[in-house]
Amino acid sequence: MANDDGLARLRQLILDRAVSFGDVQLSSGQASRFYIDGKQVTLSAEGALLFAECFLATNPPESYDAVGGPTLGADPMAAAVSMLSQQRGTPKPAFIVRKAAKEHGKMRRIEGPLADGARVVVVEDVITSGKSVLEAIDALEAEKGCRIVKIVCLVDRQQGAEEAFARRGYNFEPLFTAAELGIQR
Repeated sequence: MANDDGLARLRQLILDRAVSFGDVQLSSGQASRFYIDGKQVTLSAEGALLFAECFLATNPPESYDAVGGPTLGADPMAAAVSMLSQQRGTPKPAFIVRKAAKEHGKMRRIEGPLADGARVVVVEDVITSGKSVLEAIDALEAEKGCRIVKIVCLVDRQQGAEEAFARRGYNFEPLFTAAELGIQR
């Protein structure tokens, strides 16, 4: 990771800004006693920078060509990584995968300067079942012929995503799990 202090600070930001308790329904359709709103961290200047530093510390620039994932969770994360990679002299473009192709303009589902056949790291803020990430991956593979190097998330809720990714042969690296944050389902 970036360094132990940066990782510790990122963990604290998640706990302070993103975690809340109470009954909620998740986008996966599952009911939960807690909610993690990763965008409260990744859309803050400090959180975006800390995520990008952690990402770049564990993903050598020669191992991938671009970074992105399903909109909206991945958008600030991919942009932060792309910007910091430019500052560090190893620029990596960001991309966004829409839920569906636009119905106007160029009618794209995948936005950004992503080359066909690129090796990509897919990012997401919070992952539960992994369904939205797998749908984005399906689009990346089918529409652009991308090779998925790794899936990285800010928080894994530990509710099936790791197993779903393993079944498809994808390498998965959460920065934190719900258990590591001290959250019990």
